[in-house]
Amino acid sequence: MEIREEQVDGAQVLVPIARVDSATAKAFEGRVLAAVNTGAAKIIIDFSELDYISSAGLRVVLVGAKMTRAPRKFALCGMKPHIREIFDVSGFARILTILPDRASALSA
Repeated sequence: MEIREEQVDGAQVLVPIARVDSATAKAFEGRVLAAVNTGAAKIIIDFSELDYISSAGLRVVLVGAKMTRAPRKFALCGMKPHIREIFDVSGFARILTILPDRASALSA
């Protein structure tokens, strides 16, 4: 699994590429928790290059969000429609900050 990491305007941005499933969730979790531990004001996961996420990947996102304490922010962005549908159906869209694109996430 490939995950690009970028620092943009004080935000730590993670871009998982292709799939987050049971085989790759552990690596994804390591990167998300490392990003949370950087102390960055914002943690943004940009899903624009993600094609699939399993329940194991959803759990990682939830853990990352719960570990990010105020006033820091944790946001998701760039979801393709079928990825957004997974977050909607699972109920995660009601409890997580999901924005349409990276620019929106950076300015939130």
